[in-house]
Amino acid sequence: MTATLDAAPVRLSSRQRVTLLVLLGAQFMLAVDFSILNVALPAIGAGLHFSLEHLQWVATAFALPAAGFTLLFGRIGDLFGRRRLFLTGLALLVAASLLGGFAQNQPTLLTARVLQGFAAAMATPAALSLLTTSFSEGPRRDRALGLNGALLSSGFTTGALLGGVLADVFGWRWAFLLNVPVALIIVCVTPFVVDASRTPQRPRLDLPGAVTVTLGLLLLVFGITQGSVLAVAGAAVLLAAFWFIERRAVSPLAPVRILRRPTVRWGNLGGLVVFAMGSAVVFLGTIYLQEVLGFSALATGLAFAVPGLVAVLAGVLGGRLLGRLGRRLTLVGGLAVQGLAFLGLVALGADRAMYVPLVVLLSIGFFGHIAAIVAYTVTATSGLPDEEQGLATGLSTLTQQVAITVGIPLVSAVAATRSDVLGGIHTAVIVDVAITLVAAFAINHGLRKARI
Repeated sequence: MTATLDAAPVRLSSRQRVTLLVLLGAQFMLAVDFSILNVALPAIGAGLHFSLEHLQWVATAFALPAAGFTLLFGRIGDLFGRRRLFLTGLALLVAASLLGGFAQNQPTLLTARVLQGFAAAMATPAALSLLTTSFSEGPRRDRALGLNGALLSSGFTTGALLGGVLADVFGWRWAFLLNVPVALIIVCVTPFVVDASRTPQRPRLDLPGAVTVTLGLLLLVFGITQGSVLAVAGAAVLLAAFWFIERRAVSPLAPVRILRRPTVRWGNLGGLVVFAMGSAVVFLGTIYLQEVLGFSALATGLAFAVPGLVAVLAGVLGGRLLGRLGRRLTLVGGLAVQGLAFLGLVALGADRAMYVPLVVLLSIGFFGHIAAIVAYTVTATSGLPDEEQGLATGLSTLTQQVAITVGIPLVSAVAATRSDVLGGIHTAVIVDVAITLVAAFAINHGLRKARI
C-alpha cells in the first residue's frame, strides 16, 4: 500500500543521532574505500611493477570475497551478533589497510586487498542491519536509510576524487592508510552507542547452503570479471543447488519464504539495476570526458562533484519522497528519472562545450539514482523481523556488490562493438537506459500486483 505523509516531524534522540553518525560514518568510509583505489590503480601498477593485464587483479582480489561472502556474513551477524561482526570487520579493515599501505611487493598487496574484501563483506551488511534494527520501521528508518543512500553515492564520488589527489600528491600508499584512523575511531565509539544484538536461541549455521552459495558467488564474480563462460555456468549450477538445499534445510541460510517475498524480490531487482546501470554511466562519463573531450583526471573528477552534491540532497529528501509517494512509486520513479536523464547523453558530441550539459544530465540522473537506492533499501528490508534483518541487508549488500561488478563489463562489451569511441559510448548508453526502463516497468507491475 502507498504510504502517506506523517504530519509529525521525525525527531531522533541524542543517542540515536550518535548511533546514526557512527553507522553512517562507517558506511561512508567503506564506500570511499571501495572507489579510492580504482583511481590510484595506475600509480599502484607503476609502484609495484604490475603489468597492465595483471593490474585488474588489484580490483578483482577485493571483489571476489566482498561479493562472495556477503550473504554468509550477513546471516552470521544474525546468529552470532551484528555488532560483534561489525567490529571484527572494521578491525580486519585496519589491519589489511596497514598491510597494503606498507606493501613492498605484489603478493603482499593482493593479500591486503583480499583481506579488505573480507572486511567489507563483514562490516557492510552488519552496519546496514544495525541501522535497520536501531530504528523502527517507518519515518525514522526511512530517514536513516535515505542518508545512508546519499552517503554511499557521495562516498564513491569522494573516493574517486581523493584517490586521484592522494596518488598525485602524497603517493598511492595513502589510499590504503587514509581510512585507518577513521576506522579506529569508529571501533572505539561503537560499543558505547550501538546495542549488541541478542540471539534468542542456540545458533545453527546451514553449512551446505553456506558452501554452495559462497562458491557460487565466487565463481559468478570471477566469471564476470574474467569473461569466463565456464565459471558463470559453474556458478549457475551451484546457485541452483543452493536454492534446492534451502528449500529442505532445517535452519536455512536464506529461508525460501524470505526470497519469495515480493518486497525482497522486486526490491533487490531494483537495487541490481540502479547500481549496475548507474556505475556503468559513471564509467562511460569518465571515458567520454578523458578520451573524447580530452579533459584531465582532475577536471573529470570535478565533473562528478556537482552530481555528488545532488546525490546528498536526494538522500536527505529520500525519506520524504517515500512518505509522499510510497516505496513503489519512489523506486520506479527514481529508475525512470535515472534512465531518461542518462538518455540525454546520446545527444552529446565531441565539442568541449558539452562539459556543462553533461554535468546537468548527470546531476538529474543522480537524483533519481539515489532516490531509487533509498527506496530499494527500504523495500528490500521492510516487513521482516529483527532476527532476519542481517539476511535481508546481506542480500541487499550482495545485490550492490554484484551490480557494480556486472555493470561496467557489460557496457564495456557493448561499447567495444563500435569502432569509434563516441559511437561506442552512445550505443552503450542506449543499452544502459533500455535495461533501466524495462526494469522499472517490470518492478512497477510486480509491486502493484503485490499491492505495495
